[in-house]
Amino acid sequence: MPQIPLVDVKAQYAPLLDELKERIADVLDSGRFILGPQGKAFEEEAAAYLGVEHAIGVANGTDALVLALDALGIGPGDEVICPTFTFYATAEAIARHGATPVFAEIDPQTMNLDPSDVLRRITPKTKAIMPVHLFGRPATTDYDLPVVEDAAQAFGAPGVGTAGIASTYSFFPTKNLFALGDGGLVTTPDAELAERVRLLRFHGSKAKEEFQLIGYNSRLDEIQAAVLRLFLPRLAEWNRLRREAAARYGELGLGEVCELPADEPGHVYHVFVVRSPERDRIREHLASAGIASKAYYETPLHLQPALRSLGYSEGDFPETERASRENLALPFWAGIGADVQERVVAAVREAVSLEAVR
Repeated sequence: MPQIPLVDVKAQYAPLLDELKERIADVLDSGRFILGPQGKAFEEEAAAYLGVEHAIGVANGTDALVLALDALGIGPGDEVICPTFTFYATAEAIARHGATPVFAEIDPQTMNLDPSDVLRRITPKTKAIMPVHLFGRPATTDYDLPVVEDAAQAFGAPGVGTAGIASTYSFFPTKNLFALGDGGLVTTPDAELAERVRLLRFHGSKAKEEFQLIGYNSRLDEIQAAVLRLFLPRLAEWNRLRREAAARYGELGLGEVCELPADEPGHVYHVFVVRSPERDRIREHLASAGIASKAYYETPLHLQPALRSLGYSEGDFPETERASRENLALPFWAGIGADVQERVVAAVREAVSLEAVR
């Protein structure tokens, strides 16, 4: 029986392979590979798609966070509130500027930031709040402080990317909107902030002659921009297929043996993550059946070795720590077949049944 991967990126781009080759060949023929017409066109098209004023292509999603915070002037002595149940880059980008990541608890239903806990952690040093739209589910962004949305996992989710002073995206190959390599984007309604990000991504310069800021080398290349321009018009359909596949897991009875992710109209399901106290047993059984799965953030950020100096301890965030023990991503992508999902559900059911008779 064939192996089932966690995500099949090739299944999404395979029907577009001939067009992809043409787009890439056009870039090769142009001889322009950095800050050329493809990048400019993608920025305009992405801004229109998201309903934002300014979009700036950068090298990857982590750089998008770093550049947005730098452009906002975040630095030593400042605090930025973020979740501890997320990828390391969220806190890494804050700490890179000498600012302090202040972690907050998650809502167990959404696994996004719990707004009530965020409010308890605001101090005079708090300069921004960084909600993460985790796994493609929109997080609360209604705060009285500047909001930087970490939307790396939620491109195209309704309402995401329009509430904050800045929003950041990743085009890593497994994302909803993906490149064939690294890529990222910063969006903002603020023209001055957008101009600072543009300068920062290119060594603090407009034309590599006069340097106005201490910047970075972080630019979305022309080949990736050309690829993203081909994929962007397909994103709405891909997200529809993701929602359809998420619903199918429920229809197949998966919710009878584990906790399914809560649904809402804006959820675009970057990954499909269930929860179960028997997570490790399910993961082990799936592997034996040739089915890939993945537990996310098994060591939350407040317990990561690089962030020990922040002074957090095990037990400080019980809901986050429970989620880190219980979550499991199952095979999922736009266009996943019903037969594949049936096999996954059958294996999960079998794993839970085996656990019950032990």
